[in-house]
Amino acid sequence: MSNAHVLTPQAGWLLLAGFSVVWIYLGYFWGRRAKSLDGYMLAGRNVGIALGTATAMATWVTSNTTMAAPQLAFQMGIWGMIGYSLGSMGLLFFAPMAERIRSLMPRGYTSGDFVRLRYGRKAWYVFLVISICYGLGWLISMGMAGGILLQALTGIDYKVGMTVILVVCMLYTMLGGLYAVIGTDYIQSVLILVGIIVVAVFAYVNIGFETVYESLQTTRPALLNLLMPAALMFLFNNLLFGLGEIFHSNVWWSRAFAFRPGVGFKAYLMAGLFWAPIPIVAGSLALVAPALGMNVPAVDMVGPLVAARIMGTMGAVFIFIVVFSSLASSLDSLLAATSDLLVEDVYRKIFKPMASDAELRRASKYLILLLTVLAWLVCLPRVTHLAGMIAFTGAFVGSTIWPIAAGLYWRKTNRTGASLGMLLGSIVGLLAYFQVGWYVGALVGSAVSMIIVLVSTLIAPASFEWEALAEHHGNQDEPVPEGSTV
Repeated sequence: MSNAHVLTPQAGWLLLAGFSVVWIYLGYFWGRRAKSLDGYMLAGRNVGIALGTATAMATWVTSNTTMAAPQLAFQMGIWGMIGYSLGSMGLLFFAPMAERIRSLMPRGYTSGDFVRLRYGRKAWYVFLVISICYGLGWLISMGMAGGILLQALTGIDYKVGMTVILVVCMLYTMLGGLYAVIGTDYIQSVLILVGIIVVAVFAYVNIGFETVYESLQTTRPALLNLLMPAALMFLFNNLLFGLGEIFHSNVWWSRAFAFRPGVGFKAYLMAGLFWAPIPIVAGSLALVAPALGMNVPAVDMVGPLVAARIMGTMGAVFIFIVVFSSLASSLDSLLAATSDLLVEDVYRKIFKPMASDAELRRASKYLILLLTVLAWLVCLPRVTHLAGMIAFTGAFVGSTIWPIAAGLYWRKTNRTGASLGMLLGSIVGLLAYFQVGWYVGALVGSAVSMIIVLVSTLIAPASFEWEALAEHHGNQDEPVPEGSTV
């Protein structure tokens, strides 16, 4: 049996059908708790520490972690997987920010709310474009990963597998909103942790660290080189990429609003600590490939193929469960949070300010459908590899780090500088992505944005009152949650 078809298509369809039925049912089951708009979009703003930690960690363990981390280790060696693990810094640094966000904006809905209230409408428009481009890029990368997974393990056509996984995640997210997302994330986080640890331990126990090291020294010594220039650039680029992704994305802001007061800091801190080893463990699988004498047909398939090679059918099932869980835990979060951003910041703020809760909830479901269709259309041709698709959004997210962080803690931050920082940081970062390499977009974008924000604020400092962020909207009859202060 070939490396690419360890499971039969029939077995692949059986696994896919089983998980699909479970997730869709759970979406329906938990969605019954969403009686109001706050319930549907923010899980009633009452999520506790256990669910909070699980949803933050599971959402950050994307298909990119479980499939792109091995790819980067296979291409860049030790620094590839360690560099990917620095994405945990985003969760760790966001921990205190989550508490501040919850306190300053007790009735907030989206990260767009913050940018609009803090910097004005021009910055808000730029931010919305960046967020939408990033959201679609992340959706596309996960849709691609789903198709790649099924094709690598079962031979099911890439387009078919990608379509099924996108549709399943769309259905249960539409049914249950954030209640369904957080509930399924809890289960998925357990499956991910157990699956990755079992596969990695089995690989190194059976092959041995010494054998793996000797094989790398003989066949691919560059992977052990700690001074590889591209790998070092990626190390810093991914650190900034992780900060930018989390600082700006409504995926993480929506959880800050959904967690109970006092939960955000602990949940994000614990999630960051639990997440950090996962890319290293997943990436280490790729270093086993030379010892196995494997011919890897596509670099973004290396993780699943190594697992299947060393554990046979059982390994293929394990990696299927891990990657499918990581796909679902991120796809549902991104669909929910991006639709919330579009509903609150575009549909409501621009087109229909007096929309009722029922209208907004209905609009959210239509937008989840639209986002899924757009992602599906771009996924069809599979124009690049996973790491390249992820890194494409780096320039966008890197440009938001300083405007968000400075805006939350520094009253004097200049609003024009924040707007230009996001705009020019994105443009220059994209130029670097295409002209220099896919691993420098976030690094360049964040550097340009930092310089603009700092210089503009030093030259023309502003004055901002934090009370302006405590906008009360949504259901005006709902009380501000206990413990939220301005």
